[in-house]
Amino acid sequence: MKNNENEIGKSELLVVTGMSGAGKSLVIQSLEDMGFFCVDNLPPVLLPKFVELMEQGNPSLQKVAIAIDLRGKELFKSLIKEIDIIKSRNDVILDVMFLEAKTEKLISRYKESRRAHPLNEQGQRSLIEAINEERKHLSEIRSIANYVIDTTQLKPKELKERISKFYLDDHFETFSINVTSFGFKHGIQMDADLVFDVRFLPNPYYVKELRPLTGLDEPVYNYVMKWKETEIFFDKLTDLLKFMIPGYKKEGKSQLVIAIGCTGGQHRSVALAKRLGEYLDEIFDYNVYVHHRDAHIESGDKI
Repeated sequence: MKNNENEIGKSELLVVTGMSGAGKSLVIQSLEDMGFFCVDNLPPVLLPKFVELMEQGNPSLQKVAIAIDLRGKELFKSLIKEIDIIKSRNDVILDVMFLEAKTEKLISRYKESRRAHPLNEQGQRSLIEAINEERKHLSEIRSIANYVIDTTQLKPKELKERISKFYLDDHFETFSINVTSFGFKHGIQMDADLVFDVRFLPNPYYVKELRPLTGLDEPVYNYVMKWKETEIFFDKLTDLLKFMIPGYKKEGKSQLVIAIGCTGGQHRSVALAKRLGEYLDEIFDYNVYVHHRDAHIESGDKI
């Protein structure tokens, strides 16, 4: 949520939406544990009425999270319109969180839960067709979301921890940058705003003693950083980001996800994500977090 001198004291509304099966219920539960007043599956047409209640100053409604998805069928179509109306009133701080996941993972989750997809309750189409149709319906709301979280690789506990770190951070309201490493062979980082491919750099994988290590280990980190190509790339990358990041914040974006990918997500991308996170934390007064999606290590800590 944003927070400056003109917004202190305002109620905060977080709309949680996204793909069915991507984890909205779990996010709502986590937010409720953190003191949010939570509502599941509110019809979008009722959003303005709910905001009117928030504006009355009820202490219980200072921080509200509302889950809205395609279970509302035709009613969902009015969501963007209602969000625009609320933002134009400027009485409540409103953000949108969109939960994403790969189609294969969504299919797996539905098979495990044995629940029907909201667009396939009559069984008239295949599950993959229902998921693809939902993704098409949600493309517009995804494009205006402040936060996009890809839950494909996240276990329930990891998703809860990420939400907690987001919303329990005293300085969260300013602006946050998430730098993540990943391996292209495991799939691209779906929630990324910016993706950079570092597979052109020399690969530590082919050095026998470095292969079992990750980019957080000093020998691998030093190997990746010793090349002239790495320094040129890092200089050009940071120059670009120094120009772009303030613009994202100025346009009202609350989170920026920068993904750096190599082949397996173990060596080059991890080392560069580590260095980039430290660099951005040093030059910007924003919250900077670093995640290593495919490195099989504990990650997600604030710099």
